[in-house]
Amino acid sequence: MEFKQYPSYKKSGVEWLGEVPEHWNLKRFCYLFAENKKKNIGLKETNVLSLSYGNIKEKKIDDNKGLLPESFETYQIIEPNDIVFRFTDLQNDKRSLRSAISKYHGIITSAYIAVKTKQNADFYNYLFRAYDLQKVFYSMGEGMRQSLKMDELNKMPVVLPSEDEQKRIVAFLDTETTRIDTLIAKQEKLIELLEEQRKSIISHAVTKGLNPNAPMKDSGVEWLGEVPEHWEVKKIKRISPVNRGASPRPINDLKYFDDNGEYAWVRISDVTRSNGFLFETEQRLSSLGASFSVKLEPESLFLSIAATVGKPCITKIKTCIHDGFVYFPNLNKHRDLLFNIFESKLCFVGLGKLGTQLNLNSETVEDIYVAIPPESEEKAILGYIQTETTRIDNLISKQKSLIEKLKEYRSSIISHAVTGKIDIREFC
Repeated sequence: MEFKQYPSYKKSGVEWLGEVPEHWNLKRFCYLFAENKKKNIGLKETNVLSLSYGNIKEKKIDDNKGLLPESFETYQIIEPNDIVFRFTDLQNDKRSLRSAISKYHGIITSAYIAVKTKQNADFYNYLFRAYDLQKVFYSMGEGMRQSLKMDELNKMPVVLPSEDEQKRIVAFLDTETTRIDTLIAKQEKLIELLEEQRKSIISHAVTKGLNPNAPMKDSGVEWLGEVPEHWEVKKIKRISPVNRGASPRPINDLKYFDDNGEYAWVRISDVTRSNGFLFETEQRLSSLGASFSVKLEPESLFLSIAATVGKPCITKIKTCIHDGFVYFPNLNKHRDLLFNIFESKLCFVGLGKLGTQLNLNSETVEDIYVAIPPESEEKAILGYIQTETTRIDNLISKQKSLIEKLKEYRSSIISHAVTGKIDIREFC
């Protein structure tokens, strides 16, 4: 789809707007929007709302998630088509989407700014999403701010197309973003299927081997099922001890950290990003900090037992791990086999108490039964897993790249439409 520009433009005088169509007006925020100051006195409203990932959502207050106020009387009442801004923690959080339109009647924290307009609220929701993605709100005011106030927001310049153009732009963007979101959802579903296929390939290889005609035996272990009869079934503790990491306390004490320290400090977030192999971390420990932790040399295997539970990782650098991980000292053999067994996740089935989240510790991990093939067969299995998972990982990487391009196009089309860089009137 190719888009034309408007016949003529004028300078807006605003850096993030650039030139705008000549017939569009520019107004300060305060001329088009009024702050909502209606408090929930007497608890008139009970439908609690929250702003999350650029959307206003209904919030369950009986699930004990998140902080709750002593009284919802301090909350403000908002209605459909109100636009809400969250301008807290601007200095530290530069990823969140900070504006959204409400489709609900309810209440939301008064820490947020809620506004009403007589203009097309959907158009301005798209405009503020474009501002949001361009990080406009972070540059407002003098210097870096922790938050923005209503009097600062009132000074913000906004475009004012005609009512008919606002309506046309909204109709175009609703159609186009829905089309893009559908494409993204299809790619995400394909990634889910590929990830399931990846797990299935690993699980089958580490429990059944590569020879479909091999005689089988009952392992006596639920997650293993039948295994080749010449494989040996044993607990992990017969392969290696399982020990827990350790942390310097208090963990936020700066004396335990040093950007030039010899040992990297591994957190769950580092492992989540690592894709199984750790090459870098965000923090490093000082000599003092490392002395209170557990040091691992390159090529060591460790496993997360907290937060993202059951994720294995092989470090490629000198690292220290905290007590949210376990490691395997003296693991001279079967490291890659154990890594793939953990990757399959099947070995963790049934380890959590019924109705509760999976919970691991060193004793639980060392009592997991695994099946060990002969050395030559183990080598062939690992080679097969490497080939197949690399193939699937490449496919997943391509799908993720496509999703990023679709998201970039989505952001671009919104920004170009609401700031007049493209003329979409012929499409709607």
